[in-house]
Amino acid sequence: MIVLFTDFGTSDPYVGQMKARIHEYAPSQQVVDLLHETPDYNAHAGAHLIAAFAPNFPPGTVFICVVDPGVGTGRESVVVTAGGRWFVGPDNGLLSIVAARNADSKVWRIKWQPEVLSTSFHGRDIFAVIAAEIAKGDFPANKLEAKAKLHVEFDAGDLARVIYIDHFGNAWTGQRASSIPAGSRVVAKGGEFSNAETFGSVGKGEGFWFANSVGLLELAINRGNVADKLGLKVGDTIQVYKPN
Repeated sequence: MIVLFTDFGTSDPYVGQMKARIHEYAPSQQVVDLLHETPDYNAHAGAHLIAAFAPNFPPGTVFICVVDPGVGTGRESVVVTAGGRWFVGPDNGLLSIVAARNADSKVWRIKWQPEVLSTSFHGRDIFAVIAAEIAKGDFPANKLEAKAKLHVEFDAGDLARVIYIDHFGNAWTGQRASSIPAGSRVVAKGGEFSNAETFGSVGKGEGFWFANSVGLLELAINRGNVADKLGLKVGDTIQVYKPN
């Protein structure tokens, strides 16, 4: 299985071009569109998101991760294996949190380049090809070079900021909910949130925080839009007040 995680959006041709290249090299592989609305250019938010998503996929899954504002510059392209899964993308911090949170992680620099290479689309011309070969079981050792570690590494701890806002207006944070006691209060942009297990646990229009489906602390309003109501945006901080 090859999983796509990008900031490309779905109204432009980039996802389709990448899928076509994958099909060329690995036509029998299932391709899953995980997320193409990762916050634009924001490798830090993307790093926390992919680290949260990855454990829900089976071992052997190959992720193509593209949030790459430095494409075409001197930044390196890499392959990471972590938690029994594979990740292909830029060495700009995007893959650093999933690598740091898994003791079995290994890193390779992609030294190969195709004869024809777009300076602005390594997702299609490099990442898709390498990911397809890995997914087929043909580890491209001749195209890779082992590295001791990634060049750019973000702090692998929790991030008390909004990292994604879904189309309902729910605000995902980089804070893992397992580290927060259920009785804690969360404050963001002047709004205060108590914990509830799910939307049906509170009244219509009532705000709350909960552990979302990938284990992150999420802010929401039952049948409402918390981002619009509070003016929340990606990068805004949250404060967590644990019970005494």
